[in-house]
Amino acid sequence: MEALFSRLRVFGTGLSGWRRRGFLFLLGALLTLGLPPFDIWPVAFVILPFLIWLLEGAASRRSAFGVGWWFSFGYFMVGWYWISNALLVFSDAFWWMIPFALVGLPGVMAVYGGLAALAVHMAVGPGPDRRMARILLATVAFALADFARGTLLTGFPWNSFGYLWSGTEALSQAAALIGVGGLGILVLLSGFGLALCAGARRAWVPLAASLLLPAAVFAGGAVRLGGAPDMAAYQEDTALPGIRMVQPNIPQREKWARDHRLRNFEMHLEDSAADRPDWVGTVLWPETAAAFLIEEEEAFRTQAARFAVPDGGYLITGAPRIVRTPRALHNAIVVLNGTGAVVETYDKAHLVPFGEYVPLSEYLPIDSVAGGALNYSPGPGPRTLTLAGLPPFSPLICYEVIFPGAVIDRSDRPTWILNATNDAWYGVSTGPYQHLQHARMRAVEEGLPLVRPASTGVSVAYDAYGREIGRIPLETRGILDFRLPPALPETFYAQWGREAIAATLVLLLGFGLVALRKRVV
Repeated sequence: MEALFSRLRVFGTGLSGWRRRGFLFLLGALLTLGLPPFDIWPVAFVILPFLIWLLEGAASRRSAFGVGWWFSFGYFMVGWYWISNALLVFSDAFWWMIPFALVGLPGVMAVYGGLAALAVHMAVGPGPDRRMARILLATVAFALADFARGTLLTGFPWNSFGYLWSGTEALSQAAALIGVGGLGILVLLSGFGLALCAGARRAWVPLAASLLLPAAVFAGGAVRLGGAPDMAAYQEDTALPGIRMVQPNIPQREKWARDHRLRNFEMHLEDSAADRPDWVGTVLWPETAAAFLIEEEEAFRTQAARFAVPDGGYLITGAPRIVRTPRALHNAIVVLNGTGAVVETYDKAHLVPFGEYVPLSEYLPIDSVAGGALNYSPGPGPRTLTLAGLPPFSPLICYEVIFPGAVIDRSDRPTWILNATNDAWYGVSTGPYQHLQHARMRAVEEGLPLVRPASTGVSVAYDAYGREIGRIPLETRGILDFRLPPALPETFYAQWGREAIAATLVLLLGFGLVALRKRVV
C-alpha cells in the first residue's frame, strides 16, 4: 500500500511545466464528480492527496501559487460551465460575455486557491518533510479561501468543498451542527490526510484515520435520521397546511415575450386549479412567474384570485415590482389573497452581479442579462412573512439560497423557507442540480422545511432533515401537492455553528504550527 501511494506521489511531483499545470487542472476538473448530479464523493480521496504532494514539489512561491490556482481553475471552470448557458439564451446580445463567464470568472475566483497554496508554502516550505503541518495548514488555508470567496465582493460560495459530501443524506446531516463550511473542513482534512500514506511505515494508519472521518459522520447522520419522524406520517396529518407547487416549464426565450404573456399566465392558472384538493390552502408559483407588474394589473390579479387562489388561501408568486418613491425596480415575491389584493411583498436582497444589475453601471455601458437596460435594486435582507392561516416563512429568490447562515431573519425565526427560482436559464446542465443541492443544505442547516418552486425544474419540497417529500423533474410541466412538515428546534449550526467553525480552524491552525515547530512528519 505504501508503495502505491509513493508511486502516485512520485508521478505527481515529477511533472513540470505545462504537464504539471494541465495535471492540476485535470485534478480540479475531476473533483467536480463529487458534486451534483454525480455525487461520487469518494473521488476527493483520490484527488486531494495530490494537492499536498504537488505543494511539496513547489520550489518557489510562484510555483506554489500556481498549484492552488490551476487546481481551483479546473474545479471552477468545469463546475461552473453552466453559467455560459444563460448567455446562450439571448446569444445575439450576450455572446461576447461567454469567455468572461467560462474562463474569466473561474480565473479570478481561482486566485483564492492560489493564495491558500502560497500561504502554506510560505509557512512550511518545499520538500516531503513536515507533511503533517502542511496538511493541517492546507486545510485551514483552503477552508478560509472558501469562506473568503463566499463573502468578499458580494460573495459567490457556489460549490464550496462541503458540497462534496452533500449528496448523501446521512453525510449531509452534520450540516445541522457545523454547516456546509464545517463539512468542507472535514472533506479537506480527510482527503489531504491520505497524503501521509506515501512514505509511511504503516500506511494503513493514516488511511484508516482518513476513512474513519466520513464513516463517523455517516454513522452520526444515520442515527439522526433513524430518530426522525416517518415522512409518510406528515402527509397523513390533516393539521398540517396543504401546498401546491406549479412548474410551468416555459423556455426562457418565451418567458418575457409579449406574444406569449397571456398564454404563460393561463398555463399557471390552469395548473393551479386542476384537480386541486380541498386541503390545499396555498399555491406557489416560481420566480417571475408573473412576468409583468402584477401589482398594477388589476385584471390579471382578478383572474388569479378566481382560478389560482384556494378558498381562504393565498397565491404566492414571483413578479417584478416597481416602487415609485424612491423609484426602484425589484425582483420580488408577491402574495395575493382571494380578492386579488396584494397582502404582502418581499424584494430580493442579494442580487446577481451582471445578471440582475451591472456593478459600476455608470462606467460600464452594458446591459444586465436579466434586467436589460434596467438594473434591479436590492431589498433590505432576510424577512419573515406572517400571513393569517399560514405558518410564518422566510422568502428567498433564486440565488439568495446559496448563502449559508444568511437565509432567515434571526430575530424572527420562521417555520419554513420558500425559495422561488427560475433555472430556465441553464437548460439541461449540472447547474440546476447544484442549485437544488445548495437549497437542500439550507434546510438541514436551519432545521426548517424548504419548498422550491422552479420555472423549468427541479421543483422540490424538503422536510427539516433535508429529506425529499416530492419533486417535479427538470424540463417537465407539472404540479406537486403536499402537506408542509413542521420545523425542528433551532439547530446547533443556527445558534453556534459559525463560531464552532472558527474555533475549529483556530485549533487546526494551532496544531499545524506546533507540528511545524516540532518538525512532526
